[in-house]
Order: sequence, then C-alpha cells, then structure tokens
Amino acid sequence: MSTVNPTYTGHKEQSATKSKSNRMPFVLQVTTLAWRSLVVNFRTPGAILPPLILGGFFLIIYEAQLGNASNFFLSGTSYINFILPLSIISSALSGAGVAGQSIVRDIESGYFDKLLLTPISRIALILGPTLAGAVILAIQATFIVIVGLFLGVEPATGVFGLFTVIAYAMLLGLSFAGFTIGIALFSGNAGATQGGSFLFFPLTFLTATFVPINLLDGWIKVAAQINPITYILDAMRSVMIDGWVTETLLIGLLACAVMGISTFGFSMVGLRSRTARK
Repeated sequence: MSTVNPTYTGHKEQSATKSKSNRMPFVLQVTTLAWRSLVVNFRTPGAILPPLILGGFFLIIYEAQLGNASNFFLSGTSYINFILPLSIISSALSGAGVAGQSIVRDIESGYFDKLLLTPISRIALILGPTLAGAVILAIQATFIVIVGLFLGVEPATGVFGLFTVIAYAMLLGLSFAGFTIGIALFSGNAGATQGGSFLFFPLTFLTATFVPINLLDGWIKVAAQINPITYILDAMRSVMIDGWVTETLLIGLLACAVMGISTFGFSMVGLRSRTARK
C-alpha cells in the first residue's frame, strides 16, 4: 500500500503557488513585448520610413491634382480635409506588415521558440507586437497630419478632431497587425508576410476613395458598401468636415471592432498551428 508523503505534497503545492506568484502580470507582459517590438522596429527604419514618406507624398499629390475638382461635390471646405483620412489609411495598410515582420524575425532567430517555453501568456505573444504596430501607425498618422497642416488642413472639430483621426488610425493598425501576425505564424517567412500585408491594400481603392460614396455607381458602389474601410473612412472624414456625428463615429468604431476581432482570431489560429508543430 503506497502512502503520500505530506511533506513532499506540501512542498509541491508551495512551489506551484510560488511559480504563479512570480509570474509577470499580464499587462506587464503585453507592454514589455510591445516595447521590445518597438525597439527592434526602430532599429530597422527601412520598415517604418517608406509608408510614412509615401503617405505624405500621396497627400501632396492628391491635393495638387484633385484640389480644384472638389468644387463639384464639396462646399465650404477644402479638399485637403476630405483626402487626409485616405492618405492616413493608405499609410496604415502599406505599413501593416511591421508587426508581422517582428514575429518573423523572432521565429527565424529562435527567440520565439524560447518564449513558448516560458510561462508567458499566449495572448500576450499576439497583443504585444499588435500594440507596437498600432503605435507605429499612430506615429505615421501624426506625421501625415503635420504635413496636412502645412497644406492648410482645418478640421471642423479642431485639434481634438485631429487626435480622433489618429486614434482611428491606431484602431485600424490593431486590425491589420493581427492579420500580418497570423500570416507570419503560419508561414514563418518574411516574404510571405510582406506579401500578405498587401492583400488589404486594394481595399483602399474599393471604397469612396476620391469622391463621396453617393457619387459612385455600379459595382464599385456595391464594393464600397460592403467594404469595412468605407465606414472607417467616413468616420474620419466626418470629423474633418461635418463635426461630431455620433452615428457615423459609432459605425466606424464598430467596423474597427469587427475587423480587429476577426484578425485577432486569425492570429490565434496561426499561433495554435505553430505551437502544434513543436
């Protein structure tokens, strides 16, 4: 007849309790991983500068070529107010691969496998780089806003409206970061991750890109109506042109939430797929 040593059992329970108490708090796990991802990305400016420069460049070109055309559908506002959100979204989509590339670098170096051996939360492994990607996109959006101010941007909601536009850019960044992280986890390949980030870029042109949606017709109008980017773009434009339109802002937030939940779920499936191979 076997007996259980109460001293051994007590030590085992104490060790388990001590292990749980020594575990880093979840919020600190996320912020630590986010900070590390930011540091790594800022050490590779080639991943950050191109979307930032292209966003400012497109804003200048759009205003120069289409500024006078706004007289046909805009009254009492400058075209720069209408086109600024599009430039920010274009920059967000082209820079969406930053978070995924961070994961790829960790996979290739073996650091990601080491993280999987630690008691760190699996959700934190996703949220950390995702948060870092959102911060980077917010920085890019801020730069484009500054360029817009030099070009004469005058939002109907003032400075708080500009902060709101940047906040929407961060939410959009959270959404697209989850998708690129999922691609990175499934493939473990930098090229596939970069290519996956461009899958969303056409969504910029399947919306009310240069004119309001009511001026669209045919298949492009149908595509714009089912494109979630349309409602995020509308929310940002309403802040710039119409003021605080609650319904439009809430619909934009809902579109961000739906996209964010979907892409986060995709990234979690990718994480399960990668851990199952180990």
